[in-house]
Amino acid sequence: MSTSGQPQFRYTQTPSKVLHLRNLPWECTEEELIELCKPFGKIVNTKCNVGANRNQAFVEFADLNQAISMVSYYASSSEPAQVRGKTVYIQYSNRHEIVNNKSPGDIPGNVLLVTIEGVEAGDVSIDVIHLVFSAFGFVHKIATFEKAAGFQALIQFSDSETASAARNALNERSIPRYLLPEHVNSCHLRISYSAHTDLNIKFQSHRSRDYTNPYLPVNPTAIEGIVQPAVGPDGKKKELESNVLLASIENMQYAVTVDVLHTVFSAFGTVQKIAIFEKNGQTQALVQYPDVSTAAAAREALEGHCIYDGGYCLQ
Repeated sequence: MSTSGQPQFRYTQTPSKVLHLRNLPWECTEEELIELCKPFGKIVNTKCNVGANRNQAFVEFADLNQAISMVSYYASSSEPAQVRGKTVYIQYSNRHEIVNNKSPGDIPGNVLLVTIEGVEAGDVSIDVIHLVFSAFGFVHKIATFEKAAGFQALIQFSDSETASAARNALNERSIPRYLLPEHVNSCHLRISYSAHTDLNIKFQSHRSRDYTNPYLPVNPTAIEGIVQPAVGPDGKKKELESNVLLASIENMQYAVTVDVLHTVFSAFGTVQKIAIFEKNGQTQALVQYPDVSTAAAAREALEGHCIYDGGYCLQ
């Protein structure tokens, strides 16, 4: 019996070269399992993070005597088997080999399903997700959503090779702390492959982005900080100040791009985001500054003025 009152081994089971390990840390890795078991023989297969709490594992030795050696050692040892300070309970498995049947999530594809653990929706912005994953190649599309498993994202790459590189590098890892809000200590990424091959993004927003289609309609929630007009005592709408400007561009004779708008508006302060879209046949843009005062200064200086010489493209 272990000091915790739980039996560490079951002696009634028929010995098997496959051992069943329980009470592991939920983030236990294959490397940690092998490190625990390799003193007793050659490990030929493992299956990690199984069970409802993902705190169990199976380890298969090359030879039955090697598995018996491990069970016997810890049965007579005063020190229990441990991983990261947690006592691990060991027993023979009723299986004689580990068969790792690949689930759909293990079959490589160009779209990744990412579960971001330890955060609420809104704690990790779509821009941060894009920044982290675009380090491995061009990200075509991102869609975020909430499921029973938590806050998740679908991330589409050009091909399965790029997606695999991102998964291999980031799975079980954490998003860098400096990219997270102050109240979030850490968050872990669990990444599998999705059966999707091409995500259907209907508009740009804070929950979905298509980086291949700059002409996709923009949902106003694509830029944070937008406020709705309030109603004054006289019943008329009273415009509230905001750090986001809505610019309507009239008399367009030349192209107005994100770069053009950035040049114009950044003269008054740091421009955080710009989104251009068409509404009622008119070109409009949302321009986000870090604070209300900068936005107000830009509005006062630019409203009614032209972008180009000759009176073209009034704002």
